[in-house]
Amino acid sequence: MSESTAPGGIRNADLLGVYTNDHLASATGGIELVSRMLGRWRGTPYESRLEELLDELREERSSLEGQMRALGLPVRQYKQAAVWLGEKVSRVKFNGHLLSRSPLSDLVEFEFIATAVLAKRAGFETLRAAAEAEPRIDEALFERLIAQADKQHHWLADVRREVAAGVFGGHPGPADAAADT
Repeated sequence: MSESTAPGGIRNADLLGVYTNDHLASATGGIELVSRMLGRWRGTPYESRLEELLDELREERSSLEGQMRALGLPVRQYKQAAVWLGEKVSRVKFNGHLLSRSPLSDLVEFEFIATAVLAKRAGFETLRAAAEAEPRIDEALFERLIAQADKQHHWLADVRREVAAGVFGGHPGPADAAADT
């Protein structure tokens, strides 16, 4: 493993390229998933928040690309294409319904996107911390994106519990401490 240093002083610039490309590819998958979810939830109380989430995910993806350009990191299109294709293939699954959509799909999608938002937030924290070593990283941008991810996860955690109660019964109730972090 090499420890290349970019002009700004960040260590392992090659690994930062891999890391940011992985997050960029994940953002592509998240956009695809939320686009599909939006089609499912049109005309429901979740529609406007899913549209807002989709807009924010697109903006976050664009911001990450901009930071990568500012750092001179290449965008690996093949990673994005692979995640895009993987999201499409993931639609074909055995969920107890051969010809129709399973209610379980609704729950799994909300669980997945809620978890993905936490992973994205962790990436934003990592990049915010790297700003100490690299002045070309926009620390304020990542502060804002972290706060945005917190807001997104709070809403998604609530909806995930509502959808779970709709599928299995019971009451949504409040999130426990681990689910709300």
